[in-house]
Amino acid sequence: MSNFIHTDLGNRKRGDVVEVTLAGNAANVRLLDSTNFSRYRRGQRHTYHGGLAKRSPVRLGIPLSGHWHLAVDMQGLRGTTRAGVRLIPASALSPLPRIREQRPALAEIAEN
Repeated sequence: MSNFIHTDLGNRKRGDVVEVTLAGNAANVRLLDSTNFSRYRRGQRHTYHGGLAKRSPVRLGIPLSGHWHLAVDMQGLRGTTRAGVRLIPASALSPLPRIREQRPALAEIAEN
């Protein structure tokens, strides 16, 4: 693969989210681990998460903890695109703890 936009995401935890904002035409968006990124760069068969993105933004969840790469390309497409990348930690997407309502003690109920 010769012409693509690459972002080294570094070590990411499972559940983190990569948000890709595209400007321009539709593009192929691929989330790859290090081994598959090397295969992609050499033009070899590889596996990835993602696919053809026709709308923006695109959100891809990190499936396993480890080192990850993002590649955006126009393979098989016409036009050009630009891509912005934002990382959202899994902890930012988790709900808050459940509210625990304070209930009056039995002694207070008995007094009333």
